[in-house]
Amino acid sequence: MNSRSKYKTKQRDVILKYLQSHKGVHVTAGDVCDYFKEQGTPVGQSTVYRQMESLVDEGVINKYIIDGASPACFEYAEPESHCTEGICIHCKCEKCGRLLHMHCSELEKAFKNLLDKKSFKVDPVRTVIYGLCEECAGEK
Repeated sequence: MNSRSKYKTKQRDVILKYLQSHKGVHVTAGDVCDYFKEQGTPVGQSTVYRQMESLVDEGVINKYIIDGASPACFEYAEPESHCTEGICIHCKCEKCGRLLHMHCSELEKAFKNLLDKKSFKVDPVRTVIYGLCEECAGEK
């Protein structure tokens, strides 16, 4: 246990409950702040950032940095999380900003090939494919 995870505060508990209630959803620190403000229990932005970074350090939530133009997003890390087995690629919709997870054995083979032939190891957590999600692609 690192020093940041020694203290279990009320703010940490409410932030964790919020994230657990949004399993499978990517949220930003701003989303968390907005939610608590709407509920009439504002939690300071610096507190949210500090607590979320602590939860990342503890392995309780995952943090994704998609690109320099988007805020980091976070997701509750369930033990059977979709990003814990094999390679998980992230697909970002350029229209709505939605972040999807994709497992693909063909991409795993391509990443292994890059490592074997070019000595280049791909970081799948930071690998993002841009395009349109099914919902946005279907809109006219």
